[in-house]
Amino acid sequence: MASKKRSKKRLWFIIAAVILAFTILAVIGRAAGWIGGDAGGHPVETSIVSERTITRIVTATGRIQPEVEVKIAPDVSGEIVELNVREGDFIYEGDVLVRIRPDIIQARRDEANATLLGQKARMEQNRASKLRAKNEFEQKRTLFEREMISQLEFENASRSYEAEMASFNASSYQVENARAQLRRIEEELRQTTIRAPMTGTVSRLDVERGERVVGSIQMAGTEMLRIAQMEQMEVRVNVNENDIVYVSENDTARIDVDAYPGRQFVGVVTEIANSAITRGDGTAEQITEYPVKIRVLSAHNISGSPGDMDIPEEKIQLNNTEVTIPQPIAQFKPGMTATVDIETVREENVISVPLQAVTMRDFNKNNPDTVEVSREDMRRVVFRVTNGKAEMLQVETGLSDDRYIRVISGVQIGDEIVSGNYRVLSRVLEDGDDVRVTTSRDS
Repeated sequence: MASKKRSKKRLWFIIAAVILAFTILAVIGRAAGWIGGDAGGHPVETSIVSERTITRIVTATGRIQPEVEVKIAPDVSGEIVELNVREGDFIYEGDVLVRIRPDIIQARRDEANATLLGQKARMEQNRASKLRAKNEFEQKRTLFEREMISQLEFENASRSYEAEMASFNASSYQVENARAQLRRIEEELRQTTIRAPMTGTVSRLDVERGERVVGSIQMAGTEMLRIAQMEQMEVRVNVNENDIVYVSENDTARIDVDAYPGRQFVGVVTEIANSAITRGDGTAEQITEYPVKIRVLSAHNISGSPGDMDIPEEKIQLNNTEVTIPQPIAQFKPGMTATVDIETVREENVISVPLQAVTMRDFNKNNPDTVEVSREDMRRVVFRVTNGKAEMLQVETGLSDDRYIRVISGVQIGDEIVSGNYRVLSRVLEDGDDVRVTTSRDS
């Protein structure tokens, strides 16, 4: 008996759950237009066709870097015996940054100097031999002209003079070679003292005093430090190949820096690379991008008193009163992440509608005259609301941004068009259907 009661109770629970599920589905179906759509019309949101300014935006993410940054590497190898800077120091052109131990190079210089002196002495010896051979040759020539010596004796004097001249010329060349070797070693000695090539900030320091570095005369040397002009920063981003065709130099860019949330900075495109960067080459995820540089035009990295600079301001509403709040000057550091919106093409006062209002319809679907019913004829359309009914209008579209799209033909200013919901607009709604406007927007 107890078992029958439990079974009966379980059955009533199942029946109640089924009824509740059907009730919920009915409510959702009516709200979405699945049930009773014909009686009240499809629930839709509408917008009014109006004129707007549309700007094509190309978005990319990159990092902030100094516009001018110089890498410092030694020309000679050796041990660092003097390091006069720290990361972040401001330095001036010509300041001594690093000294490399010069002992070995000084020894080579002394050796080269001794070699030069020896070559000079040898050249003077050859000069004396040449003069002696010359005098003997002139004497022999005078005697030969008077027929007092034989021709063989005269020719031997001539050949001896020519040999001494050749020896003197060779020794003079050796002197020049030794002098060049000395100049090269003296230049290497000068390069053991590394000076700042420009005024700026030490943005990176990779070495310590006592560390050995490799010179860059014959190979890639050790990068010791970097000097940057921090007062002028830029954002370096990679733009996809599909968007790079719209980007041009001098395009305006809006910059959002992760380190400064809620603030937007202004920039301008200064450089667009011609060579692409390819990632995932040969795979399905292959991406081709082009490096683009955007100079930051907003005030940043400025040092000094507030009276010496223009302080950026932010205006907010406080108790129905506009209040101006000074903003601190942004201090950008190399490597900060930034997102840029590049304004590429701009069209002002053009007829436009919300992006979601434009949908696609197959014009062959309900055409009885179509022979090849399997072929689709997809066209862009919008639905205009007239007397509670949806009127399908074919449109020609143009430039779009992230919210609106230009309509070149098909609608007029002031038309009320369907802009939602997405399911009804993209799949359900047809020409002549009854609609029920739930929300209407003016823009």
